[in-house]
Amino acid sequence: MSAGKPVVLCFSGLDPSGGAGLQADAETLLGLGCHCAPVATVLTVQDTLNASRMVPVVADLMAEQAHCVLADMPVRCFKLGLLGSAATVKTVCGILRKHADIPVVMDPVSAAGGGYAFAGSETLAAMRELLLPLATIVTPNSVELAQLAPEADTPDAAAGEVLRRGCRNVLLTGGHESGKYVVNRWLRAIDEATCKSSEFRWPRLEHEFHGSGCTLASAVAGNLALGRDMESALREAQQYTWESLSRAWRAGAGQHLPERGFTRES
Repeated sequence: MSAGKPVVLCFSGLDPSGGAGLQADAETLLGLGCHCAPVATVLTVQDTLNASRMVPVVADLMAEQAHCVLADMPVRCFKLGLLGSAATVKTVCGILRKHADIPVVMDPVSAAGGGYAFAGSETLAAMRELLLPLATIVTPNSVELAQLAPEADTPDAAAGEVLRRGCRNVLLTGGHESGKYVVNRWLRAIDEATCKSSEFRWPRLEHEFHGSGCTLASAVAGNLALGRDMESALREAQQYTWESLSRAWRAGAGQHLPERGFTRES
């Protein structure tokens, strides 16, 4: 049997606008030469402006989706997006513990671009206490990082708290900040007392984007599934994301959608 494409199992929500969630995961992974196995966690009502409603998929049904895929396909990486409830977080954690050898990319989605809250206090607590210790890397923006470490008073302190909880890497994205460049910071624990930090700088693009975080996290997962080390995976994922955003187009009245189907130059 042919080895085929590496499989990434994605836990995320269904976005009917097609800009974020499972469609973003599938488009990104296809563009990288991977196969996306999409497990629906939440059904949402949203467009390119904002979300207005979400309904979590029953946890048992969500778990059945994942177990079915894991029994059939050699999954190379997990990608976690919108989970939507503490019950879903707990169920996903149970699945991850049974497959501890598979890397986990966690995009801690807590709100839509227009501000609609996807994660309440109970869900955020479950993400902090249960999910972070199982994650290989988490990819928050500054707002999400503060929610993952609410007692920290600086981004560095917040990242340090996330690492102390057991997550091995933090990619803090700078898209919510200002300046000529977007500065993404990669922080990782060297030992219990030492944290190493590296920066990636990208020219800031003009528009706001729907699904940029999903694209980045899926690109990290895809590159890890392809066998790249963490530094290479992060660099390649950011390059892919920046290129997709530089080609973004406006489908509706709100944020631009990343063009994830572009042909990459060899």
